[in-house]
Amino acid sequence: MTTELLQIHPSELRFVFELKKQSSCLIQLGNKIDQYIAFKVKTTSPKKYCVRPNIGVIKPNEKCDFTVTMQAQRTAPPDMNCKDKFLIISTVVPFGITEDDITSDMFAKDTGKYIEEKKLKVVLISPPSSPVLLPVNGDVKQDQSNQINGLKDRVLSGIENIPPPLRVSAEVNGLEPALDTREDKTDVDFVLSHAENVGDMNPAKDDVQLNLAKGCEELESRLCMMDSKLREAEVTMMKLNEEKRANIKEKDLLKNELVLKRKRNAKVQAGFPLLFVCMVAMVGVAVGYYLHP
Repeated sequence: MTTELLQIHPSELRFVFELKKQSSCLIQLGNKIDQYIAFKVKTTSPKKYCVRPNIGVIKPNEKCDFTVTMQAQRTAPPDMNCKDKFLIISTVVPFGITEDDITSDMFAKDTGKYIEEKKLKVVLISPPSSPVLLPVNGDVKQDQSNQINGLKDRVLSGIENIPPPLRVSAEVNGLEPALDTREDKTDVDFVLSHAENVGDMNPAKDDVQLNLAKGCEELESRLCMMDSKLREAEVTMMKLNEEKRANIKEKDLLKNELVLKRKRNAKVQAGFPLLFVCMVAMVGVAVGYYLHP
């Protein structure tokens, strides 16, 4: 078969890589022929990724999506170069087949069926960084939030004194002219109190985000484990059903053999009394002949 079975988009898995954060990628498979196609997804790092669904059936000229989730990583690969690979195996299956009917034997190459394999590589992308410098009135000015944090650090550390009120007011207000020294001092106090409040809120916010991230990771890992156990249970049920069918066939064969044996024995038993009667008759004739010559 020279025709390609599946159309895969995109041709590579692109993940936005951030430390201790999950990342997902959506792959779309399109059936290019007028027959049913079964597919299966494999990876070189099964513990690192979660694929849903990893098997499926695509009807003629239809499409199917599966999602690949990369678990949170604690370390980044050198030069953001990932050597992980994914393999998508596909083959033609009979009409009307469902996901429950898919077995690993369908993708075996020794059966003589046409098996199509396509490899996808993994590409890691750095997250977009937030700009530090912002344009104000045609000039470049440092971000106000960073300036506030830096001002708070300088005040709390005691290494650097607080700048004069006029200078601080000009920096905070984007180089706007100050009206009065009293107003500038009020602005400085407001900036310092606002910075302290932000600094107090950040740890609590970080803790909440960290707890949410941990909860999402645990939930995702549990879902992956339940998904794998469900797949194993489905495979076990399919094997049990096959064994049950084989046992039923053997039982039917044994019943047929037993019925045939019983018929043969019945024929033998039906012929035995007639032979016995003939022998008794002959003995009776002989005895009568000798008694009455």
